[in-house]
Amino acid sequence: MAEPGGVTDVQITFKLFASLREYLPRECRVDNQLAIDVPEGTAVQAVIDRFNMPAALVHLVLVNGTYVPPDQRSHHLLRDRDELAVWPPIAGG
Repeated sequence: MAEPGGVTDVQITFKLFASLREYLPRECRVDNQLAIDVPEGTAVQAVIDRFNMPAALVHLVLVNGTYVPPDQRSHHLLRDRDELAVWPPIAGG
């Protein structure tokens, strides 16, 4: 949808897993995802920042199943219908 001044919003699906799901609205925690509108040209890091997650908890970041390294998150721009998924560090054995 075009905004005054020519800014267009795109809709993405934001998914948070494990302990990060607590950063989603309560009603979205069952399926760990939220559809959100962001201005066209929004970077991955801007969405992460919007949810105030501590940087140490943002470990694995994928857009449409493709890994986005930390040094590219401020430059990787989201497009309409992208899926942005974030996982915290997970220990196991």
